[in-house]
Amino acid sequence: MPRIASRVGLLGTETALDVLVKARAVEARGRKVIHLEVGEPDFPTPAHIVEAGVRALRDGYTRYGAPAGSPVLREAIAEHLAQRGVRANPEHVLVTPGAKPNLFYGFLATLSPGDEVLVPDPGFPIYASMVRFCGATPIPVPPRLDQGLALDLDVLERAITPRTRMVVFNSPSNPTGAVVPEADLRRLATPFQDCGFINAIEEAHEGLIKAAGATGGALYAVLSPMMSCEEAYLLGKYIRSIDAQAALVVGPVPT
Repeated sequence: MPRIASRVGLLGTETALDVLVKARAVEARGRKVIHLEVGEPDFPTPAHIVEAGVRALRDGYTRYGAPAGSPVLREAIAEHLAQRGVRANPEHVLVTPGAKPNLFYGFLATLSPGDEVLVPDPGFPIYASMVRFCGATPIPVPPRLDQGLALDLDVLERAITPRTRMVVFNSPSNPTGAVVPEADLRRLATPFQDCGFINAIEEAHEGLIKAAGATGGALYAVLSPMMSCEEAYLLGKYIRSIDAQAALVVGPVPT
């Protein structure tokens, strides 16, 4: 039997999906299950999305497309981001099937063995898994749940070393639901203005912030002007429904 590369052992799994498989097996035996394991809507894919997909297939949109995504779609995304306070040209936008590829691309392109990456703990398990796969070391940063905060910035600042290359976070947090308020964003940006540091910001659930009265896109819009060394990245789910997901990443164009 062929031997698998040792680095594969560094990849973890999204355990929520393991629980989902077991829960569906219970459902198949006739039991009613309330699903709390995966973050997906509890309603069918909206009819207009289904019809648009069917229409595209019938109209012949079945060939290879632009590697970064449809130019028309990227223009529409840039226009949407502008409404959220994020200025981006379409050539800065990359569309992928879900957020994990965006995260992986960003990590592979920026992390080297020996680097350290500050990640939220508890957090999306793929963060630490991908960091290890790249040969870097994930450094956990806890939340301040007693204050509803996604990150304990006192712990984060003490964890910064000369090897720190990146901080990864999302708001609202997965799985705690805690947020990173604007004051914390400004404090977060201060130590990294002159250190060749990268922020990886995942806004997969930015619609939840918007529903609560805050402005979606605020993470990137606040951080980006203050990062004088390297631009911040914005990663998020742009389309999210059952069987229909797309993600986008916005970043600098290499020179």
